[in-house]
Amino acid sequence: MAIRTITHPTEILCVILGGGAGSRLYPLTSSRSKPAVPIAGKYRLVDIPISNCLNNGIGRMFVLTQFNSASLNRHIKNTYHFSAFSRAFVDILAAEQTPDNPTWYQGTADAVRQGLRHIESFESEYVLILSGDQLYQMDFVEMLENHKKLGAEISVATIPVGDREAPEFGILKSQKGLITAFVEKPKKELLPDWLSDTGQEMKAAGRNYLASMGIYIFNRKLLFELLQHEFLQATDFGKEIIPQSIHQYKVASYQYSGYWTDIGNIHSFFEANLELTKDLPAFDLFDSNRTIYTRPRMLPPAKISGTTLEKALVAEGSIIHASRLEHSVIGIRSRIGHGTTIVSSYLMGSDYYETLEEIESAAKDGTPPLGVGERCYIHNAILDKNVRIGNDVRIDGGSHLENADHELYTVKDGIVVVKKGAILPSGFVI
Repeated sequence: MAIRTITHPTEILCVILGGGAGSRLYPLTSSRSKPAVPIAGKYRLVDIPISNCLNNGIGRMFVLTQFNSASLNRHIKNTYHFSAFSRAFVDILAAEQTPDNPTWYQGTADAVRQGLRHIESFESEYVLILSGDQLYQMDFVEMLENHKKLGAEISVATIPVGDREAPEFGILKSQKGLITAFVEKPKKELLPDWLSDTGQEMKAAGRNYLASMGIYIFNRKLLFELLQHEFLQATDFGKEIIPQSIHQYKVASYQYSGYWTDIGNIHSFFEANLELTKDLPAFDLFDSNRTIYTRPRMLPPAKISGTTLEKALVAEGSIIHASRLEHSVIGIRSRIGHGTTIVSSYLMGSDYYETLEEIESAAKDGTPPLGVGERCYIHNAILDKNVRIGNDVRIDGGSHLENADHELYTVKDGIVVVKKGAILPSGFVI
């Protein structure tokens, strides 16, 4: 079923929040911002909100960034090109110090506030605010129609969650579609007071609480008024703007029942990627009505020889001689040698190919070529871009490993993350 698009291209403008330092996603964010982290072998996280907007006919987007934004800027510049006859754009708004504002972004609301001077010259009735580190496929037209139908001034996209997840989110209660109460990250003992009627299907699944997804629609005039005058000191939407607005303005809840996950830490990032290897994953990369756009690289097809594949995603440009790939995502330009086994892992691939001359020259110095060598065993791991793994390397992640940060790799929740550009010599064991 085709999703609908915005009727008037200038009706709504989108602001995508690039996130903070991304410390919970370290070491993946040590040299890049959260929205620039590679996902599903060939995309970047920022491609998700941008693609959701493009699929809904929302073609005017600002991406607010502050930390490690060079690779994100480069990705957006190389990816999102529009016709000279179109009003569409995806522009980066990097944090900047000005004479009247010498500070960096202090929170989500402060980031948007500092970007208002760039946004105000673009006509719109509504402003859609999205996070740059979530995985979902949403119909924003339906959310906007719900906003209009209820006569709302602010809308918050919400999703039913269970007891275990509720303390990690802003939890709200609503009546006739309008939010009546809101609490940020409630303690478990307070949860009985925040039960909601989430519908029979959600109740049956134990999802009895409405959580904010960090996705908002504001009437444009109200957004400017709140950020520039009424809540001038407020720095965060979830902690301050939304709770303080529900008793003064019509704040609607738009309940979303599809797949959504917040890529907030290494474990959620790892699980979201491996979920894509299922026969029918909740996040559907193969839905032509909800295309995920990214940079067109003009790479050759993947070349696979003598490999048993079991629930694996293999991106283009890969050269694979492994003996087995199981429950794993293999990123662009990955090279995997003979006799290697990859299980429950995400290999991000490489940014470039080495020539035969470069491989031979590096071998003389004992440096492995880009990719994974021969007779390796890699389990429960993330290999960041441009790693060099020698022969007979063994990486066996799991709960038996303690959290630790080493020069070449980091262990979090039993997941071994080999750092970008790291070189693991032949015989290395983790």
